[in-house]
Parts: sequence; structure tokens; C-alpha cells
Amino acid sequence: MFLGIDLGTSAVKTVLVDDMQRVIASRSHSLSTASPRPGFSEQDPRLWIEATFATLDALKADHPSELADVAGIGLSGQMHGATLLDADHRPLRPCILWNDGRSAAECRLLERRWPALRATTGNKAMPGFTAPKLLWVAEHEPEIFAATRLVLLPKAYLRLILSGEAVEDVSDASGSLWLDVVRRDWSDDGLAATGLSRTHMPRLVEGFAPATRLGRELAQRWGMAKQPVIAGGAGDNPAGAIGIGAIRPGTAFISLGTSGALFTPTEKVAANPDRAVHTFAHAIPAMWLQGGAILSAASCLAWIARLLGAPEAELLAPLGARPHAPSPVSFLPYLAGERTPHDDPHACGMLDGLSHGTDRAEVVQAVLEGVAFALADCRDALASAGLVVAEADAIGGGARSGFWLSVLANVLDIPINRVADSDVGAAFGAARLGRLAVTGETVETVCKPPQRVETFEPERGLADAYAARLHAWRELYRPQRGWETHRVREAG
Repeated sequence: MFLGIDLGTSAVKTVLVDDMQRVIASRSHSLSTASPRPGFSEQDPRLWIEATFATLDALKADHPSELADVAGIGLSGQMHGATLLDADHRPLRPCILWNDGRSAAECRLLERRWPALRATTGNKAMPGFTAPKLLWVAEHEPEIFAATRLVLLPKAYLRLILSGEAVEDVSDASGSLWLDVVRRDWSDDGLAATGLSRTHMPRLVEGFAPATRLGRELAQRWGMAKQPVIAGGAGDNPAGAIGIGAIRPGTAFISLGTSGALFTPTEKVAANPDRAVHTFAHAIPAMWLQGGAILSAASCLAWIARLLGAPEAELLAPLGARPHAPSPVSFLPYLAGERTPHDDPHACGMLDGLSHGTDRAEVVQAVLEGVAFALADCRDALASAGLVVAEADAIGGGARSGFWLSVLANVLDIPINRVADSDVGAAFGAARLGRLAVTGETVETVCKPPQRVETFEPERGLADAYAARLHAWRELYRPQRGWETHRVREAG
């Protein structure tokens, strides 16, 4: 038996997978996010531990014999978060998350201090990444920066609690802006540019490698016969790639979680930081992931559900199985700023084209289409780096909606595949890495594509209509028109 634990933004998901790679059980525990100021996004690391323990306690109650047989654990996690610990490994402040936009000025400072940043990391400095956040803390919370002895990404903090060791995998470390992405090692120059050194960093391992073991007392708490191996694991998108078998060039996947992404594996770095294309080490050796990321995806559907006071399922039901035409309403999904291709933490959301005749279904459809259009921007950014996506598998909670996948197929003009257990893709990928760390099997043997349960093909007339609408949709975005303007007004 193997466990996969995915520390997401909105929830922790834990899956129990058997030797035949069947998901025996899964449990989820929700998380809350704080926004103390416009553009800020934080979580208390204690919530991650409470949520993870809650999922494992629930599995212990319902599947004690299966949990007792767990031999390996894989971890997946939301990327880029800055978890600052003191000398006793206690959090000094809430974790600054991936969708936090406060450090735009620090990004410019970091690129001036470290001219080789883009060539070394394969990325441009963006507020969501970890390194600029440390410059912000040094400037605005100097006493906390001075007390910082260890900087961990979220899942590395979870591993620290589970095992007592500070270890990170290279895929998640890629999103820190401290990793030399080709060498797959910390960059001393990058660390020095933020006033840090290797002593502040966890030990690095590959995602499938044994990293440590679950602590004895915790193994006893969950009734495990022995202390399971904990693998290096992966960031959420690399783990999702492992979960759907995207381990070689020519495959691609779309993630519709709290955030969204379009990624494809490559055998060499094909960086294009000017278009905010992301470059990460894959969770398997000698492979990388190139992709575009959007900061709001399924969270947009959750937002409109809160705004309209109705459950998401109730909002989706009237839309049917497929769109018949684009909605007359347009939506910019920049509720937390945007990454690819704009790199604009100040971008804001927008509903355009409203009238007295606008109904609820048109607004909901526009929200789904806005996310799809943003992913079309990611597709085109990848194409500018020479990476053409011919079809994609869909993972994440949003992949449960057939209507949304049909919209995506027509907006991107490619087949979109729904796969089995798509809503636990990252956790399932983590479980696969936990298995590899124990068995030593080849990656190809374990990381096979899951069953494709449905394929959504583009329809020529509808795809053409969306192509025309995409051009008009792009005209709605205006840089520097967002929460920063409101913050300046409040300060004045």
C-alpha cells in the first residue's frame, strides 16, 4: 500500500493506493486562506498539519488494515510558498502563498541584483515565486528575516513535521527561484542575492528518491506496521504530471484546481521567461516541465458561486453537456492578478457585456470561458517557445465538469481527455512517487497513463466562434488596473 498526500491551497487530499494502482480510499480536509491586505494571500502552517492529520485519522478509522500495510508515502504540495522557521523550527509568521502579489518591486530588485537569474532558473522573477517574498520580508519585517534560520516550501514543512528532517525535491525547489534548473541544485548566487545561503535551505533530492521515513510515533498513531519511506515527492503540477503519466515529450495536461496550468514535459530546457513561461525540473531525472500558469481557475467558479449564493453544481446544471455558442458576457479571471503571459500581480477580474437581459447561466458560462481563454494565452506562450500542444489530459476538481472540458476543447481547438480519478491527480502522482522510492521500479513501469474515460473534441463552427471571441477578450486586459490602484487610494 502507498499513500499520496497533496497539500493544496483549498484542501489537503490524501489517497490510499494499492499495489495494482487502484485508489482504495481518499479523504479531504478543507483549508482557509487569509488576505490581510489587498493582494496578500497567507496560510497558517498549523492548518496544513491539522488537515493532514485529519485525513490520516479518517483513513485509520475506516481502513485500518490497509493503512497498516503502507510502505511508502509521497508528498505533493502547492508551490512557491515561503514558510519561515526559527532556530527551533517554529513558524515565524504565516506562509506567504503562491498567489500573493505584494513583492512586485522586489522582483525588479532581485533581477538587478542577480542578472543571471533568468538564464539560471529558466524563469523570470514574479511575485508568486519564493525568493522575492524573502526580499519583501527583509524590507518590511526585518526582525522576522533576522530570526529566519530555515526557509521551506509548504510540503517540505509538512515533511519536517512528519519526519523531523528538512528535505525538498527539485521540482518544487524549481519554483523558488533559488534553483539552478539545469544543474538541479541550489544556486549560491541566487541565495546570496536574497541575503541567504545553503544553510537556510533543505537538503535536495529527486522526486522518486527515498528522502526520509515517517516518525515512529506517527507510524504508531496510524497503526502502521513499520515506518514508511517518504519520497522526495513533487510540486503539485509535476505530481499531476506523474499521476497522468506525462513523463515524456508529446504529452500535455491541463490542471483545473484553485489555480490553472498547461504543462508539457521536455528533455531539455526550452525557457521563454519573457512570456512568463514556467520552467521546472520534472519529478523524474533528466526531464523538465514547461508551461503556463494562471492564478485563478476553479477558484473562479467558487467565487461566482459565493457571489450568487448557490452551490456550484446548481450553477452548472442548466448549462447542459456542451456549449452551443459563446456567452454574450465576457469574464477576465484575474481575481488574484495573473502570471502567464502578463506577469501582472495588479490585474483584476472583470465581467463585460452585461445587460438587463443577462441571466445567471450566461454569467456562469462566461466565467468558465474566461478561464479557458486564459489557458489559450498559456498555449500561445508555449508555442512561442517552440512547444506545440496537440491534445491534453485534464486533472483537478474542475475536470469533473464535462461542459467546462467541452469549452476548453473548443477554445484551445484540441482534444481534451478526462481521465479516471482526475480530481485526485496530484495526490495519485505523489503515491506513485512513494511507490518508486520503495520498490525501485522503472518510471515507465509505474507511471503509465490512466484510463481516459471521455474525450471532448472541438467542433469546427464552435471553435471558430471562440477564436473570434478570444481576440475580443484579449482587448479587455489593461495593465496596472487592479487592486494596487485601490490600495493607493486607501493610503491617500
